[in-house]
Amino acid sequence: MNKNDLVAAVASAADLSKTDATKAVDSVFDQVTAALQSGDDVRLVGFGTFSVADRKATTGRNPRTGEAIQIPASKQPKFKAGKALKDAVN
Repeated sequence: MNKNDLVAAVASAADLSKTDATKAVDSVFDQVTAALQSGDDVRLVGFGTFSVADRKATTGRNPRTGEAIQIPASKQPKFKAGKALKDAVN
């Protein structure tokens, strides 16, 4: 499922126009992104938790040359599925 499929499914399920469904889906994505940028977690009970994890700086290797390169520290978004979502999939 891609974003267009998701918008169509939301429009159908909520009896909305595709324009309104697109605004709703975009708004949810924007709010999750804003919360993660500010360092907050987003907990959706029964669905899962979005959070930000810190990755330490590491030394890697360039696969072409074998040269050692420094990989800088970064922040990575993470998602942990909730119990209800896990049960629904299994």
